[in-house]
Amino acid sequence: MEIGVLTVPLGGQSIEETFSYLDEIGVDAVELGSGGYPGRDTDHFDREAHLDDEDRQRELHDLLEEYDLRISALASHNNPIHPDEEHASEADRELRETIELADQLGVDAVTCFSGLPAGGPEDETPNWITAPWPSEHADAHEYQWDEVAIPYWQELAEFADDHGVNVAIEMHPNMLVYEPHGMNRLREETNERIGANFDPSHLYWQGISIPDAIRYLGERDAIHHFHAKDTKVYDAQSREKGVLDTTAYTDEPNRSWIFRSIGYGHGEGHWKDVVSTLRMVGYDGALSIEHEDSLTSANEGLEKAVDVLDRAVFRTTPGEAYWAE
Repeated sequence: MEIGVLTVPLGGQSIEETFSYLDEIGVDAVELGSGGYPGRDTDHFDREAHLDDEDRQRELHDLLEEYDLRISALASHNNPIHPDEEHASEADRELRETIELADQLGVDAVTCFSGLPAGGPEDETPNWITAPWPSEHADAHEYQWDEVAIPYWQELAEFADDHGVNVAIEMHPNMLVYEPHGMNRLREETNERIGANFDPSHLYWQGISIPDAIRYLGERDAIHHFHAKDTKVYDAQSREKGVLDTTAYTDEPNRSWIFRSIGYGHGEGHWKDVVSTLRMVGYDGALSIEHEDSLTSANEGLEKAVDVLDRAVFRTTPGEAYWAE
């Protein structure tokens, strides 16, 4: 397995400075922002400039080789099924160009969101539906899947297959796919190019067991990439108002949960269990650290996460089970 980093939090410094720093702290792979919400990462990587430009692509490969890094994924997080046609069209263009560029660069995965439609054809705002009653919510949920998401993702999945690129969808609340069963449904409705960018941080506060979720998707060969990000649930707040919390992320004392650096939401033993479960289901790719811990800086958060993961990941392949013979 490899320790990776989504480089977006290190914006403001050049790509060479970023690669040099990540090499120094023991990182093996980078996930480069290519478009969308957190993915506007032009300090490091300009999608439009690199697309179809062999010279720029060669320069990028040379820089990666210099610092002994590889690209685990290109990231394009947006909403390509947004009810606003202009928004959806731009998100779709970003995603398709990112898939094309991944193909040209020899990168096998693009990370993204499933997107979220409106609750009906005349609505203007995306609608995250989490309950089947009153019954109009169940009808709206059916519309979102059958009329919008499935047709879009069936076409996108074929596009990705034509380019030999896996689409790794981050299960994220306020998106249509936010938990493993929804992820599997979308995969079954499309093709094997559609799978998960497994980010446990969004699952912890939903009460989902991370090892169980890894097994569920891993047994279906549906984990294409992995985000290493932790979450801490604060019981004093969650006991009063639950975990569906609209309090600002930067109002940490009053939130039910916040994103944390690896090891600050769950201990090292938990992360060793996560790594072991990933290995059991055959995932041996990058654990891409996504820093969104508002209690520390990007550099400190990344370094502490690398420290924990370095003791958790397996660097070698399993030996023979001589004791079982």
